[in-house]
Amino acid sequence: MKKIKKKAVTTLNSIFLHHPYKRVHRKPPGQMPGTPFHTGIKRLDKVLISVHDFDESHYEVIPIDKIETSEPYIENKSKTWIQVRGLHDIETLKTVWDYFELHPLVQEDVVSTSQRPKVEHYPDHIYMVLRMITHRSDGSEGMKLQTEQISIVLGKNYVLTFQESDEPVFEPIMRRLEVSSTRLRKLGPDYLAYALMDTIVDHYFHALDEIGESIERVEEMIINDPDTGHLQKMHALRRDLIFFRKSVWSLRDGINSLIRDDMPLISSDVKVFLRDVYDHVVQVIDSIETNREMVMGLFDMYMSGLSNRMNEVMKVLTIIATIFIPLTFIAGIYGMNFDPEASPFNMPELNWYYGYPLSLLLMFLLSLVMLYYFRRKGWI
Repeated sequence: MKKIKKKAVTTLNSIFLHHPYKRVHRKPPGQMPGTPFHTGIKRLDKVLISVHDFDESHYEVIPIDKIETSEPYIENKSKTWIQVRGLHDIETLKTVWDYFELHPLVQEDVVSTSQRPKVEHYPDHIYMVLRMITHRSDGSEGMKLQTEQISIVLGKNYVLTFQESDEPVFEPIMRRLEVSSTRLRKLGPDYLAYALMDTIVDHYFHALDEIGESIERVEEMIINDPDTGHLQKMHALRRDLIFFRKSVWSLRDGINSLIRDDMPLISSDVKVFLRDVYDHVVQVIDSIETNREMVMGLFDMYMSGLSNRMNEVMKVLTIIATIFIPLTFIAGIYGMNFDPEASPFNMPELNWYYGYPLSLLLMFLLSLVMLYYFRRKGWI
């Protein structure tokens, strides 16, 4: 019994961990603002820290155990990107935060993985929160929405990124850094921060393409044969799109503030590229709204399909009932219990030798005539 109970709890936990709309933990109420408390899921066994040091002439990646090891790279004239993966170990993350003197509210938001996308300005750095969203196959059930919070901190000559897992989200950026004479190698850390944001936004289009294909598949199934399983798929798509919209909508305002506000850490050259990201985010929001309308149209189509199916059933039942009305009338006439000898009005068919088979033949012919008439009218 204990084994069964333990297995059930493990199954529920696994469902909880992969559900993009639920949080396993919440920060206890009443704590002092700026108190870091991890509210997400432990996705890695240990916190992984990597230093990407680069300029026009070189690029190297150095895994480190302690943030103090990055000091030679921070102090020189090159640009430094410190990538932190895993947000469950507060003590290890605290060493990174204290080394770069991040504001306590930034520290709290980094490990509070339910933050909405936003941009916050501080005297020495800019803090940005984005959500990485992917739509991946999970076998027989179709597609599943997967998400994680990614925090970006832009400083004078460095960029910090914090993410929950070790998913290769920024692998395209690393490949571009390996190529010399690119903008990433020539321009400052603000361009690197832009490139990281642009990569996350680009993933939104792929996720929306998968959702669009899922909508088309459900639409085709509803047209062919609507059932309750399709209703569940429609609710799942609607929930995904609502979560998608919530995760992207506020990002538009954050990027707009990066473009319009006077920020010494972001050059005018990079603001041109940020406008392109802003346009992409607006396009994503428009696509989300379009897909939401399509899903609502699927609900109408589903209800129309069920109504048409019910109408077909009712039509068949009505035709059957209509055919049996005259047959029941004939059977009722000859089923009346009157004595033919006592009544002056008799039924000669009752004493006729062929009366019974002739009445059955009459009912059969009458049914055929009615079926022929219904088909000529186009009712069947």
